[in-house]
Amino acid sequence: MTSASVTATPTVQVHMTGADWFATSPGGLNRYFTDLFQALHSRSDVRVSASAFGSAAAGGHSWGPSSGSTVARVWTSLRDDRGLSSSTVVDRHFSLFGRPAVGRRGRLPSVAHFHGPWAAESAASGESPAAVRAKYWVERLRFLDIDRFVVLSDHSARLLRTDYGVDDARIRVIAPGVDLDRFTVPAERRSDRPTVLCVRRLENRMGIDRLIDAWPAVVAAHPDAQLLIVGEGTQDAALRTRAQASPASSSVEFLGRVDDARLSALYAAATVSVVPTVALEGFGLIALESCAVGCPPVVTDCGGLPDAVAGLDPSLVVPAGDADALAARLVTALDGVVPSAEACRAHAERFSWDAAAAAHVDLYREVAS
Repeated sequence: MTSASVTATPTVQVHMTGADWFATSPGGLNRYFTDLFQALHSRSDVRVSASAFGSAAAGGHSWGPSSGSTVARVWTSLRDDRGLSSSTVVDRHFSLFGRPAVGRRGRLPSVAHFHGPWAAESAASGESPAAVRAKYWVERLRFLDIDRFVVLSDHSARLLRTDYGVDDARIRVIAPGVDLDRFTVPAERRSDRPTVLCVRRLENRMGIDRLIDAWPAVVAAHPDAQLLIVGEGTQDAALRTRAQASPASSSVEFLGRVDDARLSALYAAATVSVVPTVALEGFGLIALESCAVGCPPVVTDCGGLPDAVAGLDPSLVVPAGDADALAARLVTALDGVVPSAEACRAHAERFSWDAAAAAHVDLYREVAS
């Protein structure tokens, strides 16, 4: 047998289903889903299709507007069988949407991305116990046809084992990627004013209330400092009211939703970013985006967040919910006690979408074999 007779590795076929495309609904899950699809779509060893609500990325499919009733959206996603041939690997990113892993010839190989406990996140947002229980059992039901689970951190793997009874052999930890072309270190990256940037959904579990409580102590040490808060959410009005009542209210600004170009510019101008989450953080991709621009992130020890800065500087991690500790670390950050822009960029470069996509292709081959 000659080398020419060796059979080439066949292309694997994958269909991804998500919640919303990032262009329509910015957020960590939707960013991850969109960027992973694009990374896979550029490879020659996988044929990938993807469906979600909203404005689809190039090569993807939209189920329609992201608005409308939940029941109507679920029904729309369940009726869609595009991309489901007898050999397709189904990769589900949100429990509520997408057809079961069943094709024309029976059950299909399947993967689910566990971005976080949907039910527990709903409880942290203040939803009723009945709604939380319903979401939990939807998750359990939708996990029944899954061969392998992908998580972003060891913390999420533990949640799957303890809260959902998933066997460890079915779980794979694959770190996310960061778009190193979209987020880059500019030639000049500092503003004249000490600046702390927080990019988060404005929800209870994100800890922005603790950040606002910590802020007067930061301003006491750095009177010219400013806090910029980017994002939207159900707690928008409550957080603005809290900030207005603060003795340091004049140095806090809410910017709402911004596009990637503005976000990158804000990171470039910031002295430090902060991720003050107090509950249910699967990884913290936003910390990697900050690092990619050369802006050091201060994060809490919540969930998988420490994984996002592991190997960069352990002093960047503070206890979740501790406003005093958060204030103290932001003060030293504004004093200059942070990793350099070059060190932050080098850290982010450890998390490429090329590497993440390659690891996914290996997993897809495993479940398809």
